[in-house]
Amino acid sequence: MLQKLLVSNYALIEKLEIDFKHGFTVITGETGAGKSILLGALGLVVGKRAEVSVLADANKKCVVEAGFKLADDRLKPLFEMLILDYDRECILRREISPNGKSRAFVNDTPVNLQQLKQIGSQLIDIHAQHDSLLLTDQAYQLGVLDALLKDQKLLSAYRLKFQYFLQLQKEIDQLQTNRVRYDNEVDFIRFQLDEFEKAALKPDEFQELEQKLHILSHSEEIKASLFSANQILQNSEVPVLQQINQIGQLLNRLSNFLPEANDLIRRVSSIQIELKDIGFELARLEDQSFFDPQELVDCQERLDLINHLMHKHHIRDYASLLQVQASLEAELNQMDFDKEKLEDKRLEYKKLEAELYKLAEELHTCRVAAAKPFGQEVTKVLQELGMPHATFHLQCKKTAELHSDGQTVVSFLFTASKGIEVAEMAKIASGGELSRLMLALKYKLSHTGMIPTLIFDEIDTGVSGEVAAKLAKVLKQMSQEMQLISITHLPQIAAKADHHFHVFKMEETERAQSVIKKLTSEERYLEVAKMLSSDNVTAAALKAAKELFSN
Repeated sequence: MLQKLLVSNYALIEKLEIDFKHGFTVITGETGAGKSILLGALGLVVGKRAEVSVLADANKKCVVEAGFKLADDRLKPLFEMLILDYDRECILRREISPNGKSRAFVNDTPVNLQQLKQIGSQLIDIHAQHDSLLLTDQAYQLGVLDALLKDQKLLSAYRLKFQYFLQLQKEIDQLQTNRVRYDNEVDFIRFQLDEFEKAALKPDEFQELEQKLHILSHSEEIKASLFSANQILQNSEVPVLQQINQIGQLLNRLSNFLPEANDLIRRVSSIQIELKDIGFELARLEDQSFFDPQELVDCQERLDLINHLMHKHHIRDYASLLQVQASLEAELNQMDFDKEKLEDKRLEYKKLEAELYKLAEELHTCRVAAAKPFGQEVTKVLQELGMPHATFHLQCKKTAELHSDGQTVVSFLFTASKGIEVAEMAKIASGGELSRLMLALKYKLSHTGMIPTLIFDEIDTGVSGEVAAKLAKVLKQMSQEMQLISITHLPQIAAKADHHFHVFKMEETERAQSVIKKLTSEERYLEVAKMLSSDNVTAAALKAAKELFSN
């Protein structure tokens, strides 16, 4: 129940404090006096959008604070979910700074706007004139029907499971994405390793190949040089070996009379042996040296393959290329994807889906069962509100696919005319009819206890005479089940209220201000008389006003 409303620096309100009571409260006043401004201020503390333009004084912040008394602990789980302190005395506060920044608080704890909306929507229902258009919204229509369900735990269980169902679906999608990514990565690594395996790289191979290529590229020059060197050494006109042999002979002749010659002879003999060995080696190397074009091609191709791999992997040396191969092999061995986890999630998904379809079927059955009597009850209220030929139905259709509230789609079907078939609200109902239908729905929902405080902003627009009296009776009955606050221009409704506030505009100061006053019993008679006689209070008007109160 709304107990107190404090407003400062909001639109035409400089400062305002109102104490509300249980039962039926009406707010009256001339057009433009600021009645709807109160609703705008109250809307801020239940999460409506804030704008700097609402500041009465652009240099000061606007503060709106609403105090509620909770009748039970129904909202305790919500407070716990939002990690907020719970108390039966709940205060919602909204502040708007001149710079446009907005802050919200629940029991002095800062909250974001979404959290404020979550709590505010459970404490108060503000119905403005344009809100009747909600009747054509399918989500709202289903919400109305669900408010009637006796087993709210069934709906809560479904919604909880459905949220997990969506989460599970996301997890499976992510695992499937990971599976595709894993397969692609494995395929790519294997492709790279296939290249390495085909290349069959060996340690130190690159240096050997480069050396071999260098030799093969100069094989003709090498063979010619070896041949020429051997010729000079052994087969020329005056071979080197022959000349060394002659030197040895000359030294032998000197050995008989020159002792030092013996040492030279030994040295020359050693040179002869070395040169003969060199000659044999030159001949061997020459025999082994031959030009093979294919070997040169093979060697070049092999080097080209290795250079290609080095370029592909951005490597400049052969040792690093071998390291890349080793790293790819290690990465492939370490890569893993939990296929069992994906399969387990899929099985869990199918099981949960079956459970959801079962719950959705139960919900649909409950909804169908509640729809018919509710439609009949609303029809009866509409007829009491001056629409004798009105008929209202709730049509429940079952969808093939699951949605956040089951498999049910609800449509409000309505007709106000005799002999005319019911049709969807958007196609047939006028604005005035929508207002009365919304009132009828709120009236029936008031018995569910789901709405602790309900505020109507001129729900009586376009109503007068006998219908006005019936409307007042319905509102009075609703106030027996909840706290009801109604901004009205009808004296019939004002006379039915338990509490009466009057809003008026003061223009004596520099800036016009809206002021609200709680009326005494005598002041109420006078105010209702004004409403009956357009401000020209006559004895007849006062008498009529008192008759309204007595009735």
